[in-house]
Amino acid sequence: MPASEVSAEAIAARLSAVGLTTRVEEHARHTSIEAELPASLPAETWREVLQAVVKADRFGLLATSLGGRTLWAVVRKAVPATGDVRGPGHQR
Repeated sequence: MPASEVSAEAIAARLSAVGLTTRVEEHARHTSIEAELPASLPAETWREVLQAVVKADRFGLLATSLGGRTLWAVVRKAVPATGDVRGPGHQR
């Protein structure tokens, strides 16, 4: 299992352990993890949540005007080890 997949699963597991329901989605270049946050979280739970997402490449909190809050995290997938990784249109 690739390290990025292990990392994404570990983040999702830690968020689940504090009682959050997570959604994990695979994309071409990254894996995203999302969790809806309740209106109130104890300080200790916030610490656990932050300790989980700090392992991601990027993370944030999306708050809507309707009071909803979604925590998100992104773990980038490893770039394939090839001699030329510049992408389409840049081949030799």
